[in-house]
Amino acid sequence: MTEYDTDVLIVGSGPAGGAAALFLSTYEIDTIVLNRYRWTANTPRAHITNQRTIELMRDMGIEAEVTGKGTTHELMGQTAFCTSLAGEEIGRIRTWGTHPRRLADYTEASPTLPVDLPQTLFEPILVSTAASRGAQVRFGTEYLSLEQDEDGVTALVRDRLTGSTYSIRARYLIGADGGRSKVAQDIALPMTGSMDIEGSMNIVFEADLSKYVAHRPSVLYWVLQPGAQIGGIGAGLVRMVRPWNEWLIVWGYDISKPAPEVDEAMATEIVHNLVGNDTIDVKLKGTSVWSVNHMYAEQASRGRVFCMGDAIHRHPPSNGLGSNTSIQDAYNLSWKLAHVIRGQAGPALLATYDDERVPVARQIVERANKSRTQFGQIFKALGMTPDAPAGRTIASRKDDTPEGEAQRAELREAIELKDYEFNAHGVELGQRYRSDAVLPDGTAEPAYERDPELFYHPTTWPGARIPHCWLNQGGSTVSTLDVVGKGRFVLLTGIGGESWTKAAQVVSENLGVPMDAYVIGPGADLDDLYGDWSRLSEIPDSGCLLIRPDAHVAWRSPALPEDAEATLHEALTTVLSRD
Repeated sequence: MTEYDTDVLIVGSGPAGGAAALFLSTYEIDTIVLNRYRWTANTPRAHITNQRTIELMRDMGIEAEVTGKGTTHELMGQTAFCTSLAGEEIGRIRTWGTHPRRLADYTEASPTLPVDLPQTLFEPILVSTAASRGAQVRFGTEYLSLEQDEDGVTALVRDRLTGSTYSIRARYLIGADGGRSKVAQDIALPMTGSMDIEGSMNIVFEADLSKYVAHRPSVLYWVLQPGAQIGGIGAGLVRMVRPWNEWLIVWGYDISKPAPEVDEAMATEIVHNLVGNDTIDVKLKGTSVWSVNHMYAEQASRGRVFCMGDAIHRHPPSNGLGSNTSIQDAYNLSWKLAHVIRGQAGPALLATYDDERVPVARQIVERANKSRTQFGQIFKALGMTPDAPAGRTIASRKDDTPEGEAQRAELREAIELKDYEFNAHGVELGQRYRSDAVLPDGTAEPAYERDPELFYHPTTWPGARIPHCWLNQGGSTVSTLDVVGKGRFVLLTGIGGESWTKAAQVVSENLGVPMDAYVIGPGADLDDLYGDWSRLSEIPDSGCLLIRPDAHVAWRSPALPEDAEATLHEALTTVLSRD
């Protein structure tokens, strides 16, 4: 009989690895996490924390800590385009759902709102909470290699303090070791795309810039100058880390040339240039040089080894999708691993991780890179590209001429195009999974009534995330998302569907799979006082929805059959790949 040191070994403790450790430890799965460094992230790289990610933190019981340490939604949205912070402002766009019209979309879609939480603050929350729930976190420990067989994975690791090497035996291994993933390389994951397509540098600094930004609070201030479109992420960026005295600048360089040595003098000059004031006091905290990538994995696992996060989707930070998608990768895989390890699901369930998350990886890599290139339309509108009309400049947009009027219209359209980067609500919430862990009900996929990238379309079509609405539970107001999750399946039905709840109890006991069941209606477990659920559920009262632990619809029935128990038993065993 094989002896294991742990159920799951996680290589990397960034957003993906830290989240996987959090989810698995919450599900009471033995987990060891390796971090080759002495602590978590030392630079505030990722920061936009979207609604779906906060929903996952809500499910884990740490939403208040996450939102409490982040910059609040109302301070995120006055994204500006300017020649420098002190210079001329060219335009603004309301971002992350802060426009009054979009705010309604965002608040109807989720019990949460986005926040801005630097990776330096988010990672410690993930890792420390995971450790408090039983995960073993080993800092200064480097992954070297792995061997897997039909029973498990043996990893060779090195203690970087002592230099000693040793083996760890696990049932499964997760490679969450970043954009240069050795785990992904070792299991030969097939990749599509290119690495190192543009050059960028980060400059982290402290300076009081409140006089330039407090009147237009935002996370992002885009600087449009000649040369700002060379390399980088489409334009110069002054990014708020903490309002309004901690900042991160992103500036590009020509990747066909050697990477620059960003010394103190160069960094200070760039800061002064983008701020537009060479007299401000600047306290440099760090610099780094990095590259923009356009690559995703065509396969996210091999055998008992699974990769997630930047290991399988490598792209610029446009759209703020990186850490969010990484955390959501972990959420998708973790409940499946937990059910398989506990013997509640067949091993084939794990194959659905690839089926469900590889399309997401492809989507976000394409979207983020498209967003990066769409800055070109703004530069063209300002006369800063070779294909711009002759004589066009930033100043010419002020002219009382037909050409000036045309330029103003073109500039407005170019800025509005950035909605696809900063208000891509459908990209953030609209995943509809297709896999063997989703049981089709024979209905056609609902059509998108609005742009599927910009707008979230709630539906209970199997594979979609359960729509949010507010319900009454014993005098308390709860979201539909509050009654699902927590590592359990949930069955929802209405008045007339009480037999479903009895069937759920029997099926849960017979299969050994935890499952809760609720009746929604007047005087029932949950009351739809606003009437929103009756509109969103898309099934009659006597039908049912079977919700997976990750809040996606596994299966639905439009009516109560003669034998609800047998019908539910068949559905759940199919979803869980049980013979």
